[in-house]
Amino acid sequence: MPSFQSRIFRFILKHRHLLRFELKRKDVFDFNTSIPKFREDCEKGARMFGKLPEGIEVTPLKIQDIKAEWISPSGVKKDKVIFYTHGGGYVSGSCSDHRGVVSRLVKDTNIPALLFEYRLAPEHPFPGAIEDSVTAYKWVLNQGVSPSDIMIVGESAGGGLCLATLLALREEKIPLPSAAVAISPWTDLKCTGESYRTKNEVSVAPLNSWTVFGKYYCGDNDAENPLISPLYGDLYGLPPLLLQAGTDDELFDDSVQFVEKAMAAGVDVTFRRGEGMLHCYPFLPAFIPEAKEAMEEVISFIKLHLVKVDSAVKEEA
Repeated sequence: MPSFQSRIFRFILKHRHLLRFELKRKDVFDFNTSIPKFREDCEKGARMFGKLPEGIEVTPLKIQDIKAEWISPSGVKKDKVIFYTHGGGYVSGSCSDHRGVVSRLVKDTNIPALLFEYRLAPEHPFPGAIEDSVTAYKWVLNQGVSPSDIMIVGESAGGGLCLATLLALREEKIPLPSAAVAISPWTDLKCTGESYRTKNEVSVAPLNSWTVFGKYYCGDNDAENPLISPLYGDLYGLPPLLLQAGTDDELFDDSVQFVEKAMAAGVDVTFRRGEGMLHCYPFLPAFIPEAKEAMEEVISFIKLHLVKVDSAVKEEA
């Protein structure tokens, strides 16, 4: 059973329109909704994740035309990298609104992260995001970082982009990273899962938003393209994966179906099913205990795959 804290959080989210003295939710997303306003609201919402932890440094940089930044512990070499693909429905998201969550990963793992701003729809539909992700990954390799020392991590649309990036790298015969973490990943932009309809009432995102986001990002392209919707790809040969998703998330079925397909392809997959949890719940450890447990699993998974080489060397010595 979900914790008392999570049930209270879910209740508030489900009935948040009442706090605005509205009888029903009015946050319905359609093609007339202002994308700039939505992005602005996302930036404001990110403030809840607070300031940078002590001892964490941010270094802005450019990768060709891609704005990016290193988020790293003071004095730590960038020879191991968390390669972070942010969420935002492919229409929003930036370094500034994801710096808080990424910096906590960096603090807890003591491993630097590269956070970058891929091109966003509707101004830049597919393949803008995946092209920028591959470009940024190749840049990391060109800095002398071994692929075995890279972990791709992403949430929501960024979780889908994380998985699509693996398929794109394999397609281009670029060495794959050691492993990947996808939290509440969007793997099916056709939105065929039953959870899109059954979990809509407690959606974190505005109502109907996934359908609109998907059409913006796909443009004139087929949503079944595996580099858009990795659920439809051949998943053979992917590195170890950790997926986490809440059962009350609209995207829950995306994770379940992807995990089943990946396991059938022989991929080493770990799946955390958060009973009664919402979209991207692992990023709420300050509010609900289930999130703390999930984030501890993410941190352990990252350390397992990025620190194990160093540990083996020390044991031999």
